[in-house]
Amino acid sequence: MIRDRYGGGDARDIFAKAYEFTLVEQAQTAQIYPFFQPLDSNDGPEARIYGRHVLMLGSNNYLGLTRHPYVVEAARRAISDYGTSMTGSRLLNGSTYLHEELEGRIARFLDKDAALVFTTGYQANLGTISALVDRRSVAAVDKADHASIYDGCQLADGEMVRFRHNDAGHLDSILERVGQRKACLVVVDGVFSMGGDIADLPRIVEVCRRHGARLLVDDAHAIGVLGQGGRGTASHFGLADEVDLTIGTFSKSLASIGGFVAGSRKVLEWIKHFGRAMMFSASLPPASTAAALAALDVLEREPEMVERLAKLATLWREGVRQMGFDIGKSQTPIVPINLGDEYATVVFWKQLLEQGVYTNPVIYPAVPIGKAILRTSCMAVHTQEQIEQALETFRIVGRKQGLIP
Repeated sequence: MIRDRYGGGDARDIFAKAYEFTLVEQAQTAQIYPFFQPLDSNDGPEARIYGRHVLMLGSNNYLGLTRHPYVVEAARRAISDYGTSMTGSRLLNGSTYLHEELEGRIARFLDKDAALVFTTGYQANLGTISALVDRRSVAAVDKADHASIYDGCQLADGEMVRFRHNDAGHLDSILERVGQRKACLVVVDGVFSMGGDIADLPRIVEVCRRHGARLLVDDAHAIGVLGQGGRGTASHFGLADEVDLTIGTFSKSLASIGGFVAGSRKVLEWIKHFGRAMMFSASLPPASTAAALAALDVLEREPEMVERLAKLATLWREGVRQMGFDIGKSQTPIVPINLGDEYATVVFWKQLLEQGVYTNPVIYPAVPIGKAILRTSCMAVHTQEQIEQALETFRIVGRKQGLIP
């Protein structure tokens, strides 16, 4: 082995940093390692882990459709009709009528000219941003944007600038400086995945208009959550015509995996032929495509799910806030418990899990050092009793750990 031949501490060995990284082993030894925990099963509002039932308060399955019989059956039929994979990219042999049907449905749902489906939501941001932002342009991104947006900017040939989180005034000053010499794409999350707050879209749209910048909204956590019938952030504010491109994913409300960009047909044709994340990746498997289509069917048939989710989210959000937890500016089913200290956050996660509530500890590098959070989220398929049960568990464990009075 290389370690035996060269030793773990040799700076010339590219593996040296891996051998010196012992934090995971230490956390595992102390039985407080919170990541890559294998679930026995996941039924939506409840899950089973290590042989125990737990309430699931750590999922992005906002509408709870992953177990919906109609969605599951659609995936089964697609496997029978198309097999398990297309084993090729959309560009070559990986496109089916299912992919085109899904793209048409998304475009109609969001009232856009067209849509383009990617294999993951992550790739949708990589492919879209890197195809558009060249050496003559700049991407202006919110400091709290998702990692895939930052990675898309790194893959692009153009410049990237950041503006303070949800600060349209700061964006205005940046565009005043760069917008006169370069074309600009402003990129924001619609709902921010860690804070649960909503982009200040009215003011951001106004700034983009004034400077002639194009606007891309990543609605991964807003589709199925905000707007008329779950149509996202632009719909929530009545600004659907003012957003140039909408990025979305099927791995949250739409019970599958994959991603999309929706917007002008001409722009999407460009992305289709220059977005490397699409051109050089195998296409979305038929079963995943069919599941997303079926989930969209259910959402359009039962838009009241979005209202139910909002009511339960308010119950959850206000419940933990009234206990004394700091939840920041959350306005959605994503409710962060801002604890700051990494160790306290992980211990809180473990004690909650032992008491039957599954949550997500989020520490560096997902958030800055000293800004650790416990990320929680609820679903439309939770019952009010389940939310109240989770609140009582938070109250008991929070007091025991000295986090609340």
